[in-house]
Amino acid sequence: MTETTTGATPRPPELRMATGIMQSLRDDLITHAFAYRPLPPMPTDGPLTRRLSPRMAARVAYLPHAAICATAFFVVLLASAGNIGGAPLQYLVMGLIAATPLLMTLVRPVGAFWAALAATAALSVLHAQSFTWPWSPSTFVAYLATVTVVAARTRPRVAGWIWVITVVFGELLPILVGSSNAGEAAPMAFASAVALLVVTVRNTRREARQEVSAQQKVTAVERDRRTLLEERTTIARELHDVVAHHMSVVAIQAEAAPYRVKNPPPELEAAFVTIRENAVAALTELRRVLGVVRSADYEAPDAPQPTLAALEGLLANVREAGLRVEKTVTGAVRELPQGVELSAYRIIQEALSNSLRHAPGAVAEVEVSYVLGGLGVRVVNGPPVGDVRPSPGAGHGITGMRERVAMLEGEMTAGESADGGYEVAVFIPVRSRPESVEEST
Repeated sequence: MTETTTGATPRPPELRMATGIMQSLRDDLITHAFAYRPLPPMPTDGPLTRRLSPRMAARVAYLPHAAICATAFFVVLLASAGNIGGAPLQYLVMGLIAATPLLMTLVRPVGAFWAALAATAALSVLHAQSFTWPWSPSTFVAYLATVTVVAARTRPRVAGWIWVITVVFGELLPILVGSSNAGEAAPMAFASAVALLVVTVRNTRREARQEVSAQQKVTAVERDRRTLLEERTTIARELHDVVAHHMSVVAIQAEAAPYRVKNPPPELEAAFVTIRENAVAALTELRRVLGVVRSADYEAPDAPQPTLAALEGLLANVREAGLRVEKTVTGAVRELPQGVELSAYRIIQEALSNSLRHAPGAVAEVEVSYVLGGLGVRVVNGPPVGDVRPSPGAGHGITGMRERVAMLEGEMTAGESADGGYEVAVFIPVRSRPESVEEST
């Protein structure tokens, strides 16, 4: 058994082409034809206008508006010039009707084109003249100026539609009204073709220039970004080489130091063991993070990234280094996204490292707050105690904290506390996960 599938019959290419043409016409000249689009001021960043004073440049910016208004006034005068012993008010009204579409180009350019056609048709029927009917001298100038401004304010394709409609209008109107004064549409067709061609070439060059300028800006930004990444990669490689070398030396010396002392006390041996373990752990993590810049085929270790579950190990490590730390956890402990827990762990780690470096002998407090909208972290230490001088720092730790918080769209404050210590407070928002609803069947 053979099944046949019947579907919509494909339209012939001619019909699709006609449909596309009509759709293009509707999009360009019909849809939102009378939308309000005021003519913007002219840019004053050209080679000549930028030399003007700010006050003069502000006036020169409206030079196109003044030119359109002056042309409209000329159209009114041209219509009144045909008054030879007739009623002056009649010719004045005709001039105003012919000039109105030109003024409309200041606010509604596409609508001004249709208004120019309507004004030309009305004036040609009410007051026939033998110049290039249906265009009288005043309507000829007004219509030509109107279509030129409209083409300048729209896309280049619109100019082609305007010219086609102009030629069709000039040929069909005398036939429809049966006028005996019918002339030829060739003068308007030629004049409008020249004007629209000039405007189209200008618009095309301007768009091409804007595209090139935008592409150059994007290229410049990408070049700067690539240069910055290359510099950061170079710094990371140097940092990896230097720090890894020194950490390796620390680990080796810490392992060999107890053998250089005769009968070392247990406390000293334990201290060297702790130093070596910290050095090896730091070296392993350094290679994991920065080793990717050494080669493209670098494979990171399979060890998981630390989370807040490993916070007790971090605090124990810090306590062995000589910093007294107290931890407080508030709220219902729950599992958070990996990025949030990793960033919180690193922030606490960096804050405690700063406490060790800048406030030796002080007491530090770590507060982790699980709240409804996210996670709060607060690390505060008191002023340094004893004769040990704080180690200087470059402030990159605080910058790193801020970058991590900003990446997660959180908030962070860091500064001296009231007792002379230092406080770091962070809030990282966590979007609540929608709970699944089980339906009984």
